[in-house]
Amino acid sequence: MGTNQKNQTQSKRLVLGTLTTKIHTVREAEKFDPVNKPAHYNLSGGVECIDYIKQVLGIEGFASYCHGNMIKYQHRYRYKQSPVEDLKKAQWYLDRMLEAMEEIHK
Repeated sequence: MGTNQKNQTQSKRLVLGTLTTKIHTVREAEKFDPVNKPAHYNLSGGVECIDYIKQVLGIEGFASYCHGNMIKYQHRYRYKQSPVEDLKKAQWYLDRMLEAMEEIHK
């Protein structure tokens, strides 16, 4: 294979690798959103941090944890550039707290 053919083959691999990376990045971004599934709270093995916290704290500790986070997001939304996002996070924690309370008080 001549030098020109090698350069073309390498060039095609670079383009294909870049496209594959872009497609992978787009697919990963579709799996996450900043309120319901933040990427930085998902461990590489697929275990989400919130599930781990619930397991470690137990259901009553988890309800308290959610309550504290709900208060935090309700307090700080005024000081953020995305106040609606923080209020949605407060709602998300309230929903998890309600689920935990329903589980506790079956």
